[in-house]
Amino acid sequence: MPVVYLGLGSNVQPEKNLQLAAHELRKRFTLHALSSVYRSKSLGFDGDDFLNAVACIETDKTAQDLFTELEAIHDLANRERNSDRFGSRTLDIDLLLYDQQVISSPPINVPRSDVLEYSFVLRPLAEIAPDLVHPVTGRAMLQHWSEFDAATHPLTKEAVIL
Repeated sequence: MPVVYLGLGSNVQPEKNLQLAAHELRKRFTLHALSSVYRSKSLGFDGDDFLNAVACIETDKTAQDLFTELEAIHDLANRERNSDRFGSRTLDIDLLLYDQQVISSPPINVPRSDVLEYSFVLRPLAEIAPDLVHPVTGRAMLQHWSEFDAATHPLTKEAVIL
């Protein structure tokens, strides 16, 4: 079965909504790992801080069916969709990696570019899967993290239990 990595984020009642996401992932899939929770400033807009984490699940669902399932979890958190890429969110679950596949079939694009662009994705991913090889670069997540300029978007580890 495919091993999948998901980015979790929220800046609207973030602890509650990340706990909801973790609960639903446990209920619907085989949850292998959850990273620590990291706090970061909002990016691209003026808003409350985000809490972020990364989850590793195993599923027999196709990438498209998984995407649909993740949308159902968004609905449970009353996620409102708008055209703004950057904005406050009750819950954001991003499909980061789907096995070692490269998929460019909108709305699914994996590996998601966020993996290598944002500290709040790469750091928790490197934490739970340091030896995971990026399907495009061929390099391990820990190597990417060690070369990342973490000062571009500082993180604080939070004591949030998911």
